[in-house]
Amino acid sequence: MRLSRHFFSRDVLEVAPELLGKTLVRRFENGEILRLTINEVEAYRGEEDLGCHASKGRTPRTEVMYHRGGLVYVYLIYGMYWLLNFTTGREGIPQAVLIRGSVEIEGPGRIGRALKLDKSFYGEDSISSNRLWIENNKNLPERPKIITSPRIGIDYAGENWAGKHWRFVGIL
Repeated sequence: MRLSRHFFSRDVLEVAPELLGKTLVRRFENGEILRLTINEVEAYRGEEDLGCHASKGRTPRTEVMYHRGGLVYVYLIYGMYWLLNFTTGREGIPQAVLIRGSVEIEGPGRIGRALKLDKSFYGEDSISSNRLWIENNKNLPERPKIITSPRIGIDYAGENWAGKHWRFVGIL
């Protein structure tokens, strides 16, 4: 049921739309489990993508993006929201998928808050983690219809990169 390393080892533009309809699972310290159905993601693809954090090269913040697919990449925005990403592709090629929304919770900041994310998740392996992973959704009989649009909030990347339809929304 849990997604495999092979799933995440592909190019981000293959992985991102296939995450739609999958179940994001968080097990808290008290044993409680939260399950969210992913319905919105964004793809970030390599140093050449000026919207991607890795466009500035390998830094302490982006280091995990250069590792194998399936690792957790979290970062803090506005000093209060931890955003959740999963690395994709092969080692040495920085790529990640931002989880922007679920059927149950809209917005990447709200998702991070509901999951009680913090810096300790940075680099965690979702393939073996006991706290955070993604599963196939056995309640979805078929793949959702997908709508694409430009990514949100990256106007600084210039018209070419900001205009790429690398935001994927699933109609579930």
